[in-house]
Amino acid sequence: MNADEFRRAGHDAVDWVADYLERVEALPVRPSVVPGEVRSMLPPHPPESPQPWSAILADLDRIVLPGVTHWQSPNFFGYFPANASGPSILGDLVSSGLGVQGMLWATSPACTELETHVLDWLVELLGLPDHFRGNGVIQDSASSATLCAILAARDRVSPTVDRAKLPAYRSTS
Repeated sequence: MNADEFRRAGHDAVDWVADYLERVEALPVRPSVVPGEVRSMLPPHPPESPQPWSAILADLDRIVLPGVTHWQSPNFFGYFPANASGPSILGDLVSSGLGVQGMLWATSPACTELETHVLDWLVELLGLPDHFRGNGVIQDSASSATLCAILAARDRVSPTVDRAKLPAYRSTS
C-alpha cells in the first residue's frame, strides 16, 4: 500500500468509524448471534489475493457489527465504559502510525517525557503533594495497575513487617 492508497483507505476508515459512532445508539447493545455464526461467514481458507478495501469495510457491516457488543452505545451499562471518544480514536491512529516503543526513555524520549509531563498535570489537577511529580507512569492494564498498587502497599508496610511474609510473586522453579 503506497501513501496515496493509505490516505484514501484511511479517509474511508475514519468515515466508517464516524458513521458507526453516529448510529451506535440505534444498534442492539448485545449481539444476537449464536456461537460459530460469525466464523461461518468467513472464508474457510486464507485468501490467495487481497480484497478491495471497499469489500473489507462492507464486511465490517455484514459480519463484524452483528457480532459485536457495542461498548460505545449509550444504552450499554455493563462491565466498564470503553470511553473511546473521537479524540482518543485519533490519538490511537497517530500512536499506531508512529509505532513508538515507549518502555524506556532511550527507546523514545518524546513518549517518556510526554507521559511523565501529562501525569504531572494530573498530580496538579488532583491536588496531590509535589513528591508525586516526575514519577508517574501509565499502566497498560488493570492487572498491572493492581500489581503496582499491591507492591506499593507492601513497600509501605515493609519497614514494620517482615517482607518475606508479603510475597507478591513466588515460583517453585
